[in-house]
Amino acid sequence: MESHGAGLRRVLLLSVCVAGIWSAYIYQGVLQETVSTKRFGPDKKRFEHLAFLNLAQNVFCFIWSFMMIKIWSNGGDGAPWWSYWSAGITNTIGPAMGIEALKYISYPAQVLAKSSKMIPVMLMGTLVYGIRYTLPEYLCTLLVAGGVSVFALTKTSSKTISKLAHPNAPLGYGLCFLNLAFDGFTNATQDSIKARYPKTSAWNIMLGMNIWGTIYNMIFMFGWPNAIGFEAIQFCKQHPEAAWDIFLYCLCGAVGQNFIFLTISRFGSLTNTTITTTRKFVSIMVSSLLSGNPLSYKQWGSVVMVFSGLSYQIYLKWRKLQRMQRKKKAM
Repeated sequence: MESHGAGLRRVLLLSVCVAGIWSAYIYQGVLQETVSTKRFGPDKKRFEHLAFLNLAQNVFCFIWSFMMIKIWSNGGDGAPWWSYWSAGITNTIGPAMGIEALKYISYPAQVLAKSSKMIPVMLMGTLVYGIRYTLPEYLCTLLVAGGVSVFALTKTSSKTISKLAHPNAPLGYGLCFLNLAFDGFTNATQDSIKARYPKTSAWNIMLGMNIWGTIYNMIFMFGWPNAIGFEAIQFCKQHPEAAWDIFLYCLCGAVGQNFIFLTISRFGSLTNTTITTTRKFVSIMVSSLLSGNPLSYKQWGSVVMVFSGLSYQIYLKWRKLQRMQRKKKAM
């Protein structure tokens, strides 16, 4: 009876994690699209300085992680804050490029492009490290690459284009793929820090990354007279609605990271990947419904292609994990 109760608690906790990640990041996606496409106030002005969202997110997550370390952990023997300086650079540039892409391509296009993370990973693995992948793994990549390509080449509706600040598909997709390349370096650096300092908690990583993100973004935004940060602050003063959207955007990011850390610690990274992948698919559906810019049948076909590839990749990882667990039991 006790194991049944423990199993029920585990299912309830997983349900809470799914609800937390989905609600936080789907709403954050809606806010991101709103800030990048909406015209604020009677003067109908756009918020042009989208990179300011990353600075706001860094400051918010830095304060949040500091509070969580003080409340939930004793600080421990984690990695020192200065060890994140290099990952902080790529973690500042990468997301800034991803968010700037929203000036040039639609939100669903940005989500799809950023979902194709496995393409640069496998390319680097093959070309640089000589890794040989299996046929099913290549099939996953082919589905994702094909889906993103078809979506990019399909004609976007004039209504969607009219909402973009500076429509330019090649530049928008280029920024998304550069974002993925920088993310790859960030993840690899974080892994090496975790290997060097095994007692490093998720909160320590969040704190270290956001300290450096805040420093770099502050220099970029306010490092000289007439820097774009001053214009962004002025815009928020004149349009409190935009400031409120940015605040909610940051709050969603911090809450979402909480649930991601909880999911990884209790259920593993594969479960987290499954939840976040399905969340991206739902985000595209929500964007299509709320923005009043329905995708064409061809575009929906390419979305299905991408998420079929991602789902198959998750299934392959799950099978690999099952085989490893069976081997351990046999030993």
